Parts: sequence; structure tokens; C-alpha cells
Amino acid sequence: MMSWNLGSPTPLFKRRSGTKSLLAATCAVIALSTLQIHAAQASEIHASDIRIERFTPDDYQALETTKMFPPPTAGMVQYILTMPPLTAERKDGTREEQDLQLQVQIGQTQMVDCNKHGLTGELKEHTLSGWGYSYYRLDALGAGISTQMACFDQAKKQAFVRIPGELRLGYDSRMPKVFYLPEGAEIRFRLWQAEPDFSYSK
Repeated sequence: MMSWNLGSPTPLFKRRSGTKSLLAATCAVIALSTLQIHAAQASEIHASDIRIERFTPDDYQALETTKMFPPPTAGMVQYILTMPPLTAERKDGTREEQDLQLQVQIGQTQMVDCNKHGLTGELKEHTLSGWGYSYYRLDALGAGISTQMACFDQAKKQAFVRIPGELRLGYDSRMPKVFYLPEGAEIRFRLWQAEPDFSYSK
């Protein structure tokens, strides 16, 4: 333990000054760290940031950004995926949406055994007449083939079983992605991001 000479105020004054300096430096480091954390969080984008809305013929609402698309018909569900805009992150100020892709798969969550399972169905791209926008429609979802391995006493597990193929769509915060799927079908998606720099052949 450090003792102080109360008869001499000089050491006490220096101690207080040093404490203030240390406190100020600590606050500065904390503030800088907080700014860095906020900056990192602002630059990240995840699939969970994409807003997904689901409409049936009974609860359909025409959204301002997608009101030009047809409402879902009987037995169909309309899914709307809206991507948040990205802020400029590069030194030259260019946006990074062009470096992202949205991967989309269609299927169902089922209880399955140890075999590999699939579903049948074809997701087709359509063009909205008079607008030129694309939307995607799956008219029917059916049981597919599976491998025939003996699973013995292995417990079944929950898994996403999908139709063949998938979509890779460019990230676009200005125009939502619109899908029409039969009731019972599910859509799952994730984001892919390219490296910011190109490599060149020599």
C-alpha cells in the first residue's frame, strides 16, 4: 500500500493528475472501441436482416412496393423478400450490393430417416406484363425419390427437403423478390458475398 506525506501536497497533486489522465485515456479507448464495434455492426449484413412477408388469398394486403404483382390465388401463398439498403463501405464510395447474391431454395421441413430425400417441382420465372419485373412461381410440390439405405434403429430427424435446383439472385434493395408457392411449401435463403478485390491473369 502506498503512503502519502500529508505535509507535502506535491505528491498528492501529481497522483490526482495522473489518475485524471489515466481516466481520460481509458475513456478515450472505450469510446474508440465502441465506435469500432458500431462500425463493424453497421457494415455487416445477414439473411436475418431480410424482411419476409407471407400472404394468402384470405389475408392479402397490397404493399406499396409490390402492389403491381398479382395477388395469390386459391391454394397459393405469396412470399415477398425485401432486402435492406447497404451503406457505402469502400474508400471510393461505391456500394456493395453488386457483390452480394441471394441464394433461394424451395422445399418443406420434414421428419426424415438416414436416407437422402428430395421433392419434385419446378420453380419458373415469370415476367410481370407492362413492368418487366421478374417473379417466381411453383405450381405444385410432390414427393420425390430417396435413397434406400437401411437405417435400422436410427431416430428420425427434422430436415429441410427441397426440390431440385436453386436460384442465385443479385442483391437489390430497390425491388423485393416475389414468390408464389403452394400451401405447405417453404422458402429458405441465405446471402453470398464476393471478395471486394479482383484477381487478374498475367
